[in-house]
Amino acid sequence: MAFRKPPDGGWGWVIVVVSFFTQFLCYGSPLAVGVLYVEWLDAFGEGKGKTAWVGSLANGIGLLASPVCSICVSSFGARPVAIFSGFMVAGGLMMSSFAPNIYFLYISYGVVVGLGCGLLYTATVTITCQYFDKRRGLALGLISTGSSVGLFIYAALQRELIELYGLDGCLLIVGALSLNILACGSLMRPLESCHSSPPEKTCGEKVADQYFIYHEKEKTVEENISILEKGYIDEKCANHVPDCKQDSILNKNILSSINVSEKDTYKKKVVEQTNFCKQLAKRKWQLYLTYWKETVVLFKNKVFSALFVAILLFDIGGFPPSLLMEDVARSANVNEDDYYMPLISIIGIMTAVGKLILGILADFKWVNTLYLYVTTLLMTGVALFAIPFAKSYLTLAMLSGILGFLTGNWSIFPYVTTKTVGIEKLTHAYGILMFFAGLGNSLGPPIVGWFYDWTQEYDTAFYFSGFCVLLGGFLLLLAALPCWNACTNQSPKLPPNTYSYKVASSA
Repeated sequence: MAFRKPPDGGWGWVIVVVSFFTQFLCYGSPLAVGVLYVEWLDAFGEGKGKTAWVGSLANGIGLLASPVCSICVSSFGARPVAIFSGFMVAGGLMMSSFAPNIYFLYISYGVVVGLGCGLLYTATVTITCQYFDKRRGLALGLISTGSSVGLFIYAALQRELIELYGLDGCLLIVGALSLNILACGSLMRPLESCHSSPPEKTCGEKVADQYFIYHEKEKTVEENISILEKGYIDEKCANHVPDCKQDSILNKNILSSINVSEKDTYKKKVVEQTNFCKQLAKRKWQLYLTYWKETVVLFKNKVFSALFVAILLFDIGGFPPSLLMEDVARSANVNEDDYYMPLISIIGIMTAVGKLILGILADFKWVNTLYLYVTTLLMTGVALFAIPFAKSYLTLAMLSGILGFLTGNWSIFPYVTTKTVGIEKLTHAYGILMFFAGLGNSLGPPIVGWFYDWTQEYDTAFYFSGFCVLLGGFLLLLAALPCWNACTNQSPKLPPNTYSYKVASSA
């Protein structure tokens, strides 16, 4: 099937709506896992660091497995992957209601739900990009708010369900709600033209066909050799060798029926196939070498190297508040009667606002997106340092809103990556950065939890988190300063297709 030109509308808006609800349904519970985290602490009596692994795995494993998710969507299509992943998310949530210990939750909630969310994210982004070209930024921005709205609603919903039905009942109901992903996935109609001619095969496929499709006479020879290997007789050979009982006699008689020219043809074909396999293996090896060489070239770009460190440290330090803020309030002895809204809900709604506002700012020509991103990192670090001084619901709510807004810098991260490495290397660079972002998501909450287990208070933990984010922000700022670029202008030239931030931003 050949893909039609993206319509930038029509059924594409249906795709946007169902993708929005897909991210809403799949990411609602994992992003609002802080409500469940408090309940799991009481239910299993494990340490905060060990319990925090559940939520961190659910949010990080999808990013860690992003290459696998991309391969699945490319191989099977967005619709089948979305439907299959809907079963994974719903099944994982329902299985978690029967968890006998925290280790069971690592698999059911952390791995199964997390991997399902990663597959769904890749499927929704892929199908949306296929339907939109000129309005792709708007479409992706709309569907990305689904996860933030899910965080806002699921934080209050899960709290209410726990009060009414308990933790197990809450997970069962949330898992049942996730089954609506199946309906959303069924509407992800692939953008294909049923009446178009088949796409022209690539050169590699044509070469492969030349070695595996032969004339009728050569097929007979291959069939005879196949008989030698498998040990059975077809109708043609049976007429010459009746009632054969031993493989050795059968092989001799069949070989004798093959004339010399056919043997030469077969030998020639074997040699050609062997050479083809060698060339194919050599090409694959060259592709791997090229990939790693390009990766080395990317890290020679000082801004990309600093961006890699910054995103890793940002996720280690900046992600834990969305998971642990409810327990922070409980540790600060905040009166539950003062709760007007769950702190995680505030983070969720402000994250959506931050994504929209920061995305709009990034479109202005006078705004340097790299400096804008650095500003959000530095402000996040300062806000994290302020958490230990917040002892009331009002101050915690204000800090939650600020952190949520600044976390919306995810919407401008692709802009920053593009400006850093150039559009030609965006896919390669973004995949590397997302892997380490997932690593940071997975490590951040357990590290903060271990600090609490060690010191029995969150102050040291959030000082550490703020230090990580500030360090990443200052390193990125230092690498992006124009004076630093001027000092390094006399250094050896970068290899072809490598971009400094200055060059890429002017392109």
